[in-house]
Parts: sequence; structure tokens; C-alpha cells
Amino acid sequence: MGMIRKLLLALLIIQITPTLAASSASFIPPYEATYSTIWEKGVSFRVEGTQTLTKKNTNDWHFEFSADTLLASLSESVSFHTTNDSIRPHKYHYKSRVLNKTREAELTFNWKNMTVRNDVDSKPWTMPITQNTVDRLGLQLQVRYDLIQGKQNLKYDVADGGKIKHYRFKKGKTEHIDTKLGKLKVIKVIRTDNMTDDRQSYFWFAPEKNYLLVKMVHNEDGESYTLDLEKVSPL
Repeated sequence: MGMIRKLLLALLIIQITPTLAASSASFIPPYEATYSTIWEKGVSFRVEGTQTLTKKNTNDWHFEFSADTLLASLSESVSFHTTNDSIRPHKYHYKSRVLNKTREAELTFNWKNMTVRNDVDSKPWTMPITQNTVDRLGLQLQVRYDLIQGKQNLKYDVADGGKIKHYRFKKGKTEHIDTKLGKLKVIKVIRTDNMTDDRQSYFWFAPEKNYLLVKMVHNEDGESYTLDLEKVSPL
């Protein structure tokens, strides 16, 4: 069953990946994208996941991700509002199932008191947050929004696992790769905060597609996970 958990983990890596556009005045347009991941270690196993961004009103949004197989499922969602240069989550929800084991978590952000209430498997507690804290799912959109605005400092505080984690990314070189959308010019982005000789995460984004994530490769302990964009459509 470790294989199923790692496949879902590979799809979760989508949540730490950015997408870009061209103007600081606009947020990412609503869309739906489907990704597939292949886990390889002796055998290959394919899983698909879908993420959807919808606009509720002028500054309020909803972002969700789901993946489902016969033996396991995963769903995440966050409601948030946008400011001039950032997103502020209101409520984040996570639920996973592997066979008959279910895990559920909910984070409720209180920006007036600068706290977040963590409720994991009905065991709540509260911890302080910073002005720039995001949830794990909303992180993708925040990085994306920063790149829309041309920011170079890709550093983030993420409320995850009952503590504040610090994520770091570095922009790399321009490449051309083959995708399901055809051959695209892409920008390579590297996650640096957790990089070791045995663990690396690389992401490729297409500027001509609003810097949509089109490919990801994660290497860890001799295993490799590859994530590819299957299709995307506006909403």
C-alpha cells in the first residue's frame, strides 16, 4: 500500500507549483486542469488528479484538487480572497483515504487575531501566523501570483502539519519540451528548501500558457515521480 500513498504524494506536489501571467492588476483566470503522475519502481502505475479555480465574486475565490483511485482518494480545497499582491486563505480542507483508513484536516484562518485553528481528525489547536502565511494548496496560487508580478524572491510561510513551514524556490533556465499541448517554451523552477543529494523537485511552466505548470519531476531515495499536464480548459 506504500505505492498508493506515494502516488497520492506525487499528486500533492502539484500544490507547491506556480503558474504565471502578465499583469499585476489581474489574478489567474478561472480554469480546470487535469494532471497525471507515473510512479515507477519495478512496475508503473498511473493516477490522474484534477484542480479547479473558480471565482465567487470580485475578490473571493475557491480552489480545489481531487484524485481518486479504486484503493485511495485525495481531496483538498481552499476558499480565499485576493489583495493587491497576495492571497489570504479563509478555510482549507483536506481529506484522504487509503483502503479503510481516512484522514481529515481543516484549517480556519483568523486574520484579525493573526492565528489559524488546526482541526486534524477532530483534535483542534491554534497557532500564530505571519502576514504572508498561506495554506498548502493556496501556495501554488501565491507563487503564481508573485511571478505574475515579476517577483524574484520566492519565499513562503505555509501552515501545514501543525506548524509553519518555509518553502523556497529558484527560477532556472528556459527550455523547450514536448507536452500534450504541443512543443512549448518553458521556464524551469527548482524547489531549494528541501533539496539534498537524494531529493530534488523540478517544475516546468509555459509562459505562453499563462505560465501553466506542464511538467514536474520529483526524485527521492532512488524513486522517481513524473507529473504531466493532460489537458486544461477555461471556466
